Amino acid sequence: MSAAGFVEGRRLQLARGVLLQCIMGGYPPPRFYGSDDGDLALNAEPSQIHRLPWSDSPRVLAICDADELDGRGSGLSTRTLLKRVVARYAEQGLQPVVATELEFFVFAPNPDPQQPFQPAPGLDGRREAGGSAFSVSSNNGLRPFFNEVYRCMAALDLPRDTFMHEMGVSQFEINLLHGDPVLLADQTFLFKHLLKEVALKHGLIAVCMAKPLAHAPGSSMHLHQSVVEQGSGQNIFTLADGQASPAFYHFIGGQQALLADLTLLFAPHVNSYQRLFHPFASPNNVCWSADNRAAGLRIPASSPVARRVENRLPGADANPYLVLAASLAAGLYGIESQRQPSAPLQGEFEVPKELALPCTMHAALQRLKHSSLAAQLFGDEFIEGYIATKTMELANFFDEITPWERRNLATQA
Repeated sequence: MSAAGFVEGRRLQLARGVLLQCIMGGYPPPRFYGSDDGDLALNAEPSQIHRLPWSDSPRVLAICDADELDGRGSGLSTRTLLKRVVARYAEQGLQPVVATELEFFVFAPNPDPQQPFQPAPGLDGRREAGGSAFSVSSNNGLRPFFNEVYRCMAALDLPRDTFMHEMGVSQFEINLLHGDPVLLADQTFLFKHLLKEVALKHGLIAVCMAKPLAHAPGSSMHLHQSVVEQGSGQNIFTLADGQASPAFYHFIGGQQALLADLTLLFAPHVNSYQRLFHPFASPNNVCWSADNRAAGLRIPASSPVARRVENRLPGADANPYLVLAASLAAGLYGIESQRQPSAPLQGEFEVPKELALPCTMHAALQRLKHSSLAAQLFGDEFIEGYIATKTMELANFFDEITPWERRNLATQA
């Protein structure tokens, strides 16, 4: 939209079906988004209108709500779904507090998708090889790129906690500061957009696939979650004597009860299950444990005031609005129903069958399709539309024959 049109308040409208567009570009049948495919209004969030510092020509990005023309938030909008979950907490005098940790890879350009990704050459002309987790020098070859990422984050008022090199080759992680869930979802979305744009400017590609490299760690989007009382800001997960509260255990119980049903929201693509099937620091369970990275629900070591639940299930490829909505809704369900969790597990453990996640996209589709609680939490309109879109995506994947199949099966009798 032109700047003049935006300042004048000219309404920008969007066909409803776009919210269910497949990653391949197609759409499910119109019955899933209204047979008329009528318009939604895109209404800018006043606090999320940003001049893009990496753009050579003046450009502004505005994060918007997709609303019905009568002013109601659209039930197909993931930002609206998250706002509704936060409102349900507010009805009980509560406010969820979250932080996201996003992992990603930085690669050389990959114009031929038949070829594997490669790390970009560093300033010395060599490509990174081997693990460099937490190395203070491993990203020096990408210093010009990261310097601009830092500069652009500051210009967009995106506060950051830490950047670090992760376990994979040319894999990195950013930790965003904790705060309001809608704000953190906006910031995570904006950071991913910034990351990809700045990478292209530097002749690189930033990849947020869940599992871009074989025999290597995948990329997660861990969620840190706590709940405070409105007004006092008291963490309801901790009692006055510093011990864990019943609400803390109920929150975990709700996550255990629902996250397997909602796996398709945390792992939205075929590639997501490459990460979950090979749980290399990517748990495929809803066990909980104190400071144990093998558990899908990890309780980080912290002071009582900072007691929180880390959900390690979402991949970096997931929608931040949707994963926060799903995870927080599950926790609130546990608090409201006083759901008790299983016993915590420590050290190396075997995952009980009832605490395992679906490890294929087909299994996750079936689990979501048969979940009555998912529809109660997010509405039939969204759940049915999401399932329709993801069914198309999976069918499209199976329309292709992979190099593995040709390599290993062509000579079989």
